[in-house]
Amino acid sequence: MNLKHIKYYSLVALTAITFGATSCLGDLDVTPINPQVTQTFDKDAVFAKVYAAFSLTGQQGAAGNNDIDIPDEGRYSLYRCLWNQNELTTDEAICAWGDAEVIELNTNSWSSTNTSTEALYARLYFIVVSSNHFLEQTAGSTDAATLKQRAEVRFLRALGYYYLMDLYGNVPFTETISDQLPPQIKRADLYTYILKELTACEPDMYAPKSAPYYRVDKAANWMLKSRIFLNAQVYTGTAQWDSAMIYSKKVMDSAYKLAPVYKHIFMGDNAGTVDGSTVNKATDEIIFPIAADGIKTKSWGSSVFLLGSTKAGDMPSRGTSEVWSGNRARAALVKKFFPDGTVPSAADLTAAAVDDRALLYSVDRTVEVTKITDFKKGLSVIKYSNDRADGKTPHDSQMPDMDIPFMRVAEAYLTYAEANLRSSTGSSAVALTTINALRARSHAAPIVGLTLDKVLDEWAREFYFEARRRIDLIRFGYFSGSAYNWDWKGGVAAGTSFDSHYDIMPLPPGDINANTNLKQNPKY
Repeated sequence: MNLKHIKYYSLVALTAITFGATSCLGDLDVTPINPQVTQTFDKDAVFAKVYAAFSLTGQQGAAGNNDIDIPDEGRYSLYRCLWNQNELTTDEAICAWGDAEVIELNTNSWSSTNTSTEALYARLYFIVVSSNHFLEQTAGSTDAATLKQRAEVRFLRALGYYYLMDLYGNVPFTETISDQLPPQIKRADLYTYILKELTACEPDMYAPKSAPYYRVDKAANWMLKSRIFLNAQVYTGTAQWDSAMIYSKKVMDSAYKLAPVYKHIFMGDNAGTVDGSTVNKATDEIIFPIAADGIKTKSWGSSVFLLGSTKAGDMPSRGTSEVWSGNRARAALVKKFFPDGTVPSAADLTAAAVDDRALLYSVDRTVEVTKITDFKKGLSVIKYSNDRADGKTPHDSQMPDMDIPFMRVAEAYLTYAEANLRSSTGSSAVALTTINALRARSHAAPIVGLTLDKVLDEWAREFYFEARRRIDLIRFGYFSGSAYNWDWKGGVAAGTSFDSHYDIMPLPPGDINANTNLKQNPKY
């Protein structure tokens, strides 16, 4: 990775990358440390910082002392960039803003200088480097608490490498803090490494649902394994449907279960009792939340992005004053709920769709996106809310309490169903039963005659706007090429083909120039 994009890279400086505003991580609270002052290694502080990097962007609240050397830290947070790469490039989301990197993602025409792809790359490597530092400094520790921390950090590093593998293909690889230029690892070899790491760290992780909230457990480990195996053919050329079945079933059979109310998963009290709510049961389902609250864990690129960017002034507040009028649904997504494109005017379309997941707003909106820059061309998404299921007032009118449900058990249901349908050893009947169990939670009618295309549509209905759609389309062979077109695909209103080299994002040119070991991805 390009060191100029990662602040405090030296070993001494990395001991200072702690952040005090992680209080909603509970026992991960730490005291802020001046990054310009040499410090002794603070194990718990650096541990907290690895987690905080998934939500926060710097060392001073919502904005200030950015972790990476890229301007406008909220705009280029890890989750916001991850969301942009995986949603704006697909049949689900389109953004009205005129920023160059947004336009390129909207129209599948990005280049190697896209700032969002560059920033995401740097954020992911910040997690890798922070993890490497923690693991180096705690090597040889044998106490139970540190062993658990080390296992979690190995998991988080593997998760960072997973996204690098998925998005960027052949990437720099290091497990140490060093001034040596890291070698470039092949995608298939990184796949093998990640799975090996997940297997190695699993025994020391908490049992499912026994970790302090906001910390990962064995179910998160199995979930990531199942996700990797589901996409193994993309990463290695060899399918692993049976392994995907095994690990998704382990998640389904764990202490996690589907939350009884779909919309509660995305509300301001979705941390349940941690948020002081006895009504919201989202913690039944959320395996790995990205922490956010309106008091201390604030970021302009976290859950406020999901609320503000999907909201205009003519819409209900959903518990936040932010009105950014940016992201809304493409027609292709709407038609997953309304196949003929006929949509009534309503502030909430769940009743009309007979599906609790159709959290769409159609008042004074058109289904078809006839103009990308007009927010009202396209239905608005009301999936995310800072309102509380228990009716209490959220902490802040601007920054949401809503945690991002980064991993949730519904993914295991869809993985299990798809893998069963694809595998020669699987059962189509089991796949159908599993899909319909998931649909029952949302009061949607059962599917009859399950096909792979119906599974893909179900992925969209369940997980739209959750930063994953791109890899699902790639796995089905529907992302690049002409097998499946959606509105504004390739920058054409009716949709058109684009080249398969866009299946992988470019490595940042600065990294290519700085590291002679690196070779750019083809056609960038």
